Amino acid sequence: MTAPAPTTTRQPRAARRERVPAVLVLEDGRTFRGQAYGATGETFGEAVFNTGMSGYQETLTDPSYHRQVVVMTAPQIGNTGVNDEDPESARIWVAGYVVRDPARIPSNWRSRRSLDEELLAQGIVGISGIDTRALTRHLRERGAMRVGIFSGPALAEDAALLARVQQAPEMKGADLSAEVATTEAYVVPAVGTKRFTVAAVDLGIKAMTPQRMAERGIEVHVLPADSTVEDVYAVNPDGVFFSNGPGDPATADHAVAVMRGVLERRTPLFGICFGNQILGRALGFGTYKLKYGHRGINQPVQDRTTGKVEVTAHNHGFAVEAPLDKVSDTPYGRVEVSHVCLNDNVVEGLQCLDTPAFSVQYHPEAAAGPHDAAYLFDRFVDLMAGAPARTTTGS
Repeated sequence: MTAPAPTTTRQPRAARRERVPAVLVLEDGRTFRGQAYGATGETFGEAVFNTGMSGYQETLTDPSYHRQVVVMTAPQIGNTGVNDEDPESARIWVAGYVVRDPARIPSNWRSRRSLDEELLAQGIVGISGIDTRALTRHLRERGAMRVGIFSGPALAEDAALLARVQQAPEMKGADLSAEVATTEAYVVPAVGTKRFTVAAVDLGIKAMTPQRMAERGIEVHVLPADSTVEDVYAVNPDGVFFSNGPGDPATADHAVAVMRGVLERRTPLFGICFGNQILGRALGFGTYKLKYGHRGINQPVQDRTTGKVEVTAHNHGFAVEAPLDKVSDTPYGRVEVSHVCLNDNVVEGLQCLDTPAFSVQYHPEAAAGPHDAAYLFDRFVDLMAGAPARTTTGS
């Protein structure tokens, strides 16, 4: 499909902003010096890196990145500016943003403003001009850790800044879903003929997820994170969905209790990312924090039910601890690991064999990213229709 001819493909050069010094301080004392990018001031969070070469706008607005400072490994960011169609939520959720070489002039027919302008407008403190490759290698070796970005009036002696970073809260033990989820239920209508109704528990849902279900004839009722089992079944669902979201799954006792209520009723169930970890806990498995997590749109995962290898989109710092070499017995029947990451053998999916429930750790809605895993939404449709789970990729 040819894009409509733009009035102009290049935006005029914005007034040059004063180069404001900035410093990034990791909790182990490593520092990187550059220039302020976006807002000036200070911010704290968990330093993580994203390996995607595109999709920065979707990354910034993904609620799963709440309280994380995202380091982009691609050297140049901001080339296509910011548009009003691609956000995954109503605001930027990252705590801070780190890039090496920000684009001077955005150029895209959909661009409405520069990334720098958007970060500034939303008060997101960032830093540019640092060696993001060196920072990423450091995080791979030492693990994700707390970090602070300081610029303008927030600058001080390194020792004082380090002390502030070390006082910031850790991601382990953080209960964050309620901070990003909707406070009021809303409905995403089915596209075309309605086939099913799904209750989607919002733990930090991305906008593209209910859209992918709506495209398959599903009316999606998005419910707040604190919804009860009674709230879920008040919409008379054909299936129940648990979304992605931020924080430590070990704190999500309420979501686990609700999911167990769904499992007991044997309603078709699908979970992604945080929802996969919630299913793992509901089945009796443990969860643990990964050293530096999986974040990017190029992660290889094998579907063990078919043997196929999919290129997938990830954003998770925790994982389910379940045996890869056997079928496990749980209070809800037999369960097997259905997907595994080929980089490090991390559990990337669970399949219940005696209950209509499954989950994956990655993002089949893939915005931005590959569409290899889009068939999982079709598998959910099959589960609600009572048909055998399909084993080939769909659209």
